[in-house]
Amino acid sequence: MKTPTQTNAIDFDSAKLQRLGLAQPSPLVTRPVSLSQLRQQLSQQLQTSLEPQRILGLFFREVQRLVPLDALAYQHKPSDLRLEFGQRGHHSLSYNLSHEGEHLGELVFRRNQRFANSEQSELESILSTLFFPLRNALLYRAATQSALRDPLTGTGNRIAMDQTLEREIDMARRHMQPLSLLMLDIDHFKRINDTHGHGVGDEVLKAVADSIKSQLRNVDMVFRFGGEEFLILLANTSREAAAMVGERLRYAAQTQDYFAGGTRIELTVSLGCATLLPGESAESLLRRADSALYVAKREGRNRLTMAG
Repeated sequence: MKTPTQTNAIDFDSAKLQRLGLAQPSPLVTRPVSLSQLRQQLSQQLQTSLEPQRILGLFFREVQRLVPLDALAYQHKPSDLRLEFGQRGHHSLSYNLSHEGEHLGELVFRRNQRFANSEQSELESILSTLFFPLRNALLYRAATQSALRDPLTGTGNRIAMDQTLEREIDMARRHMQPLSLLMLDIDHFKRINDTHGHGVGDEVLKAVADSIKSQLRNVDMVFRFGGEEFLILLANTSREAAAMVGERLRYAAQTQDYFAGGTRIELTVSLGCATLLPGESAESLLRRADSALYVAKREGRNRLTMAG
């Protein structure tokens, strides 16, 4: 466990947690406990879930019975997991969590008052109760993500897309927020396979997927829709904002360098964009995005077309 330092608050994007519908913890009404009591209670309570959000939310609430906190932030880059609870404070204690050489993420305690040495010692003692529950949750998350991920590009697969799209439509309606889709297709991809071979084609697919992900927010999601088609799901994104994202993706794909045997491959993409209409089904939204993509390809490719 890395020795902490008191620093200014580190900004993390908490939109992904908010998108999952997890509210901030409510104020505590339970009585304070001793360090030994809290360690014993957490050792039992943290074993009751395999969801990192719930484990860390419970940990944050219970720790405040011993050490007052304003916020807790957590990040585990290999799992693309970023969570934040509470309100950010001016002072922080940062820890790189590890157990027997296995990286378990970065944890930050925050509050507006500086941490006393005794409080720091208590927090470090309590952290040991988090290791095994958090490790189990991360292993479970990795296994779940593997079943929902396209093995070639690392994007979500069709199963993940179907599940996520229904959930995001429900969230968009519940919170009265816009939701947009981009359908992206690599132009003349068959020609790349025929000319350079399927191995090069696979490398191009991976490069395009990486290019897409590098241009998006943490809350945006990418899925491999078909052979050379990708679907980008843009939560809380209007038609106009989605069009801007689409043009950024198109430009990024066109300007990236792709090589086969020392020869640069000219590559462009076409996109169709659709924004959720009132009462619209997932099937209809997908169909409109796909129709817009068809128009873009029919009108010359290397362009973005908006659904009507």
